Amino acid sequence: MINLGEYQELIIKRFTSVGAFLNVEDSEEDSKEEDVLLPKAQIPKDAKIGDAIEVFIYKDSKDRTIATVKKPKIAIGELAHLTVVSKSKIGSFLDWGLEKDLFLPFSETVGSVVVGKSYLVGAYVDKSNRICGTMKVKDLLIKDSPYKENEWVEGTVYSINRDIGAFVAVEDKYDGLIPNRELYGAHEVGETIEVRVNKVLEDGKLDLSLRDRAHLQMDEDAKIILDKLSENKGTLNLNDHSSPEQIKKVLNMSKSGFKRAIGKLYKEEIIEITNKGIKFRD
Repeated sequence: MINLGEYQELIIKRFTSVGAFLNVEDSEEDSKEEDVLLPKAQIPKDAKIGDAIEVFIYKDSKDRTIATVKKPKIAIGELAHLTVVSKSKIGSFLDWGLEKDLFLPFSETVGSVVVGKSYLVGAYVDKSNRICGTMKVKDLLIKDSPYKENEWVEGTVYSINRDIGAFVAVEDKYDGLIPNRELYGAHEVGETIEVRVNKVLEDGKLDLSLRDRAHLQMDEDAKIILDKLSENKGTLNLNDHSSPEQIKKVLNMSKSGFKRAIGKLYKEEIIEITNKGIKFRD
């Protein structure tokens, strides 16, 4: 059986003026209509009937099943970063290394995509028997990762839920989440980020953080606060009573992180804490 979107080793059954027709080794003589064409320009030199060739099976611009010896950037069930080359009313088209671009339907698009940018996508065969791309990659990710708590890893943001957090494909292979409580700054789908494994959950998913462990992050947060104080002539209208939203807007950190950092700076006698905020100690 010839499988769309996969690499297969097929046998040369016959030659014609347009190329070689291939099929599986044990195909019957009367199954010529199921043979797949390998274009003439791609036939290996000195190839003969009965030779086995590894090819990728896809559909050309005329929607005909065809074989190629070229290696596309993605096959069925795989994930890859593909660049958007054009957009239409029904979806977008991605460069996957073959003559006919890979179609990304609107229904399989997460957020909006920009021509020229790359996004993490998977490949699947749709109901019309076409190979398509999808940005809904969650089901293609593995839950059993080799990582341990506090390891730093790289990942790609594949979805953002404002109520839950940012979903990340760690090393483009394992499923992880940066919960809202750990999500700082502006992020977008397709972005590659460095994250810390905060916890490995029972189901194998990864709980992630953009920040270091508390005692290490405290030093970084303290530096941010000192820099902001210097920018504001030594004063800052934030203290223990400020809302988490205010602190995040001004310093891009959590209220708990802010409180730990100013506590450290106060003990070191670098700042004073007043009813109005904080300031450098005179």
